[in-house]
Amino acid sequence: MKKLVFLFMMLHGCVSLLHGDEVSREQVDFFESKIRPVLIEHCLSCHSEEARLSSKLKGGLLLDSREGWEVGGDNGPAIVPGKPRESGLLSALSYEHDVQMPPAGKLSDRVIEDFKQWIQDGAIDPRTTGTAVPKGKPQVDLAEAKKFWSFQRPQEHTAPVTQHEPSRKIDSFVLARLESERLKPAPMAEPRVLIRRLYLDLIGVPPTAEQLDAFMADPTDANYEKIVEQLLSSPAYGERWARLWLDVARYAEDQAHIVGEDKSLTYPNAYLYRDWVIDALNRDLNYADFIRLQVAADLIEGEDSENLPALGFLGLGPKYYDRGRLFVMAEEWEDRVDVISRGVLGLTVVCARCHDHKYDPIKTDDYYGLAGVFASTQMFNKPLKKDAQNPATVDEKAADGVKRENETKKSEEPKNPEEAMHIVREGKPTDLHVFVRGDVDNKGALVTRGFLPLLTEKQINFTQGSGRRELAEALVDSSNPVTARVIVNRIWAAYFGKGIVATGSNFGTLGERPTHPELLDDLSVRFVNNGSSLKWLHREIVFSRTYRQSSQADPETIASDPENRWLARMPRRRLGAEGWRDALLTATGQMDRSRIGGASIDPSDAKQNRRTVYSRISRLELNRYLALYDFPDPNVTAEKRAETTTPLQKLFVINSPFMIAQADALEAKVLQIFPAGSDDTTVPRVTWIYRTVFGRPPTDYELRLAEQYLRGGSESNRLKSYAHAILATNELQFVD
Repeated sequence: MKKLVFLFMMLHGCVSLLHGDEVSREQVDFFESKIRPVLIEHCLSCHSEEARLSSKLKGGLLLDSREGWEVGGDNGPAIVPGKPRESGLLSALSYEHDVQMPPAGKLSDRVIEDFKQWIQDGAIDPRTTGTAVPKGKPQVDLAEAKKFWSFQRPQEHTAPVTQHEPSRKIDSFVLARLESERLKPAPMAEPRVLIRRLYLDLIGVPPTAEQLDAFMADPTDANYEKIVEQLLSSPAYGERWARLWLDVARYAEDQAHIVGEDKSLTYPNAYLYRDWVIDALNRDLNYADFIRLQVAADLIEGEDSENLPALGFLGLGPKYYDRGRLFVMAEEWEDRVDVISRGVLGLTVVCARCHDHKYDPIKTDDYYGLAGVFASTQMFNKPLKKDAQNPATVDEKAADGVKRENETKKSEEPKNPEEAMHIVREGKPTDLHVFVRGDVDNKGALVTRGFLPLLTEKQINFTQGSGRRELAEALVDSSNPVTARVIVNRIWAAYFGKGIVATGSNFGTLGERPTHPELLDDLSVRFVNNGSSLKWLHREIVFSRTYRQSSQADPETIASDPENRWLARMPRRRLGAEGWRDALLTATGQMDRSRIGGASIDPSDAKQNRRTVYSRISRLELNRYLALYDFPDPNVTAEKRAETTTPLQKLFVINSPFMIAQADALEAKVLQIFPAGSDDTTVPRVTWIYRTVFGRPPTDYELRLAEQYLRGGSESNRLKSYAHAILATNELQFVD
């Protein structure tokens, strides 16, 4: 009976998250950047329509179209989407049986892992017919291409007149769209719901019962705005919002491939970059400088700048063994181009590494113009202390195969990574040849380092050193049409569950169109006009009626707009791995908020009670708790978090030492306030627990259920399991 009651209470309020089989833009991008180039280089000479016409087709298998591998060859279908083990192509690539492809030699483990992931994710292949590489390149009309919405400079718009009264300019655009769709906006959220939402959104931890009571006693606009300012001034603000950027920056402290005890590919002091991001947000560093410093702090402020940790944005990226080989370095350059292009610009530039972009006006030359910047940049272990230096030989090859020279002649790096901060510095200025079809041994034209012509009014070539400083300026130049839009859209998505542009890292042709284009443009322009202040942007959003409305709407509105595209209600959102763990620690009184910054922790360890943003992030073996609750892959820039509901999550809730420790802590707090053996304390105990954990009193039904359970056996055992059940319910994990 006890187990049944516990299970019932644990599942009380459970919400199932169902997802369709929709093809994502990320899946298409993965195919274009990771799969298609390998097929072209290693497979199509023997497995394409062109090979068939020239009588060179092997095994009857075509790999130049989706239809080809679905039909398969002499041995049947080559790929079974979602089932890598049943896919003959993967078996051949892995050299598992007699059929071994390509016959010239086994591909790298990384490439094979890419194919495994591609097949596991459904083998998304946008090709519908044979795709032999055309002779000659089609001419792109750049002027015509720039007419696409995201490639035009955003403009400020006059607020439309609406029937409902807006609180902010944001509301005018949202209400106008609702009225055009004949939808009613939801009423304002209850004060208790609103203030809990505000605390969780701005600082990532729920309010105390006392803070809730204070607002409910004075739920005026003036008091609300006062609380907003207090939260934005709190050090916890930076801790909450840093994680959004760290996802984009693919922050991690090691590499996906480490051999034995070799620590050369680890970043023990990576947390210095994380601390810099937190501090930059707390001091409201304007977004333009936020980007500039992460690309070129050393060139802007000198080698002794306090902002050098910002260079971890580039320096903490993936790094591979055998870095003297050109094809290995090309992989690293691709990562740097990708984090800049998708992370800052919202464009999938790396699709042009092997061929001109299939959908956007981005040429292969454009890719190598950017890649050259990073070919001219060195990864560098900067000593934290002068006495920790040991001469180290820099033996890296530039793109032309010549040994890289260290122009500064200061190649002193500590042998122990724990004594260094991993950043970047200038190398030998190097323009790259196009690697035809991505093959580093097949060199095409030499490309001058420069910025994307698509985003500039005239061609910008980089001539100062590596070009990093010029790149930094080009990224945030006022004429650049995408940078402000992209960050405004990312912040919006964090509040409303999805961005005005649903594909936050793809503003190109394959990306989603904005649901409220005038709103996005107007907000982006005003963001820049207000000093690119992220705190200004937060104020605009949380002061709006759109943000302050209820998550409940009338049935007709929900039926007309089930996905809430037009924002007739505030979406109910699930806290991510960090938010939920922080809420648990706060509810049980275990959260240590005394220190900002510092070395990383293990979030699964019940003895570690710092905020979850300080978790150690491993590319080699991601922490099991973080992985369980949909933490993104730190090998690549991430635009959003997935949301899954799995049995393993509930098993963690029931059995993990961390959850058991939180239940113990909550029980101890209850017994401290309401000691055992005193008068009947069931009702006050339950009421206190609900106010502390959920910020509200229990309902009559919840109170009766609790009384029935707590009075049915041993006080100690029942109270502990009851505390555990309360912490396990979904209410703590969701924001209304």
